[in-house]
Amino acid sequence: MTNAKANLREALKQRILPGDGAMGTYLYQMGFPVGVSYEEFNLLRPEVIESVHRKYYEAGARVIETNTFSANPEKLAFHGLDGETEAINRAGVRIARSAIGSDAYVVGAVGAIRAGKLKQVRTAKLREAYERQMAALLEEGADGLLLETFYDFDEMLLALSVARKLSDVPVICQFSAEDVGRTQDGTPLHEAFTRLTQAGADVVGFNCRTGPNGLLRAIDSIGGPVELPLSVFPNAGIPDYVDGKYSYSAGPDYFAETARRFADRGARIIGGCCGTTPEHVAAMAQALQNYVPIAGDEAASVSVAVAPQPESILVTSERSEQTASSNEASGADADGVSGTPSIVDLVQQRHTVIVELDPPRDLDITKFMAGAAALKACGADAITMADNSLAVTRMSNLALAALVQEKVGLRPLVHLACRDRNLIGTQSHMMGLDALGIDHVLAVTGDPARFGDLPDSSSVYDLTSFEMIKMIKQLNEGIAFSGKPLKQKAKFVVGAAFNPNVKHLDKAVQRLERKIKSGADYIMTQPVYDPALIEQIADATKHLPVPVFIGLMPLASGRNAEYLHNEVPGIQLSDEVRRRMAGLEGEAGRAEGVRISKELLDVMTAHFKGIYLMTPFMFYDMAVQLTEYVWRKTGARK
Repeated sequence: MTNAKANLREALKQRILPGDGAMGTYLYQMGFPVGVSYEEFNLLRPEVIESVHRKYYEAGARVIETNTFSANPEKLAFHGLDGETEAINRAGVRIARSAIGSDAYVVGAVGAIRAGKLKQVRTAKLREAYERQMAALLEEGADGLLLETFYDFDEMLLALSVARKLSDVPVICQFSAEDVGRTQDGTPLHEAFTRLTQAGADVVGFNCRTGPNGLLRAIDSIGGPVELPLSVFPNAGIPDYVDGKYSYSAGPDYFAETARRFADRGARIIGGCCGTTPEHVAAMAQALQNYVPIAGDEAASVSVAVAPQPESILVTSERSEQTASSNEASGADADGVSGTPSIVDLVQQRHTVIVELDPPRDLDITKFMAGAAALKACGADAITMADNSLAVTRMSNLALAALVQEKVGLRPLVHLACRDRNLIGTQSHMMGLDALGIDHVLAVTGDPARFGDLPDSSSVYDLTSFEMIKMIKQLNEGIAFSGKPLKQKAKFVVGAAFNPNVKHLDKAVQRLERKIKSGADYIMTQPVYDPALIEQIADATKHLPVPVFIGLMPLASGRNAEYLHNEVPGIQLSDEVRRRMAGLEGEAGRAEGVRISKELLDVMTAHFKGIYLMTPFMFYDMAVQLTEYVWRKTGARK
């Protein structure tokens, strides 16, 4: 470290330091392929890595991470590079240093090892791997170490102990955690941060896994005072995966707005993770330029209130391919729903409502089943369930579908993600659904596993959603995926998704036509919040030979509205809706969300007979109110 700048610890007491943004996803945006070791670029393409560091520095970043996130011998061994561990890490520090001015800090990036396929790495080997990487970073003169994207507390504590054995440089400890108040291995966040403080950490915080909204809630869920400065590096919202390419929706202006909210909560290093760019960093740096943190030692003790929040709305490419079906409201009796008209038949006769409930992320299904029963009572025509949306592990929608059909008498509609099953598993799954009499399905691509709660698990993608639709319809012809004849034919009704919140609606409709050509029987749209767009969708899709179910998710709060607008692919809120929801939380927010939804339903029911309601945060009473409103408005149910 040069003599021209203060020690990193002292600097954090004086001001907020903008961090840099993503390296891996930025290289991907530049055209470099996934599946290669970006860390090896330190040796093979140092000029590329240097240019990225320089862009972030020129954008205003003053904490620059080395391109060494996976540069430990265990991860490098996948590419046959474990013998280059020291060379790659040393080069990473040199390249970062050469790209920046004397007023910035170079921190050695060290990622977690014991995750996914490396879960069983022995502790002794884990310690050895961290020692090799950290020693190389420190010997080359890194100003500090950044331990990032750790899921388990025990591994973080071990990595910190290695760092403290090797050096007294500042160490930043960042978990990849959600707003549940604990790490993935169950350690309460307040306890984790307290023990890390005692073990010698200088900064604690969060990165990756979610966007600004999620990390704000993660901070709010800590549950007690944090005696160290915080650091945050959020993703640029939820990743979208369309036509084989990843993209992120949260823009620079949104990051500028949330940067000050992070600072208000005690964050002293604020940067970006996956999907962020120099433009995001520039916006944050500008927003923080005149922000003055709590002075002196007071900056080291930030009180974080306990503010438990419900789960994030899981609306992504997977939800953007949602679907529907019909229940007792379509004539089903208490013994089940088999033999009742399909939702395609129903929607040709009258207004039809399907409602989505997300399967639980734990073993308790009490609230889910209560919601299903309430929706049955209000006359909903079907309940639809996602398939591990956002690549986050949830209870099997097949099992819940069977329970809903048997115990509630409401027609289930299950999503089928291409991500989780190969051809064998997909056909087996479909055969099981057929045996259970569950015949309404939605073929979806599924969000990549790398963005979920088990990021090292595999994404299969043997099929695209187009191909899955074709294969399911092949089962309806009595032909297996292998081409062999089956002894009977299936009777699946297959849905496809449509995202109308795009710049070029005509091109989106052309893509939709391809899905119909593949065999889709009906279409479900992403939520729409603009009356004018609803009318445009109606006009653009009126020629289609299959029914369209227009999507609507009632807003639960002002913060929920901003999250959806800025971080979720395929959702755009009008300025008027955002203005009305601004600052509203709790019951007041939900009440206004229902009022706005009723106004939108007035337009929707005038142009569409198919209505698709998505339940926010499992507040199923909101979906019940809106379902009943549709019946009063249209007179379709008595």
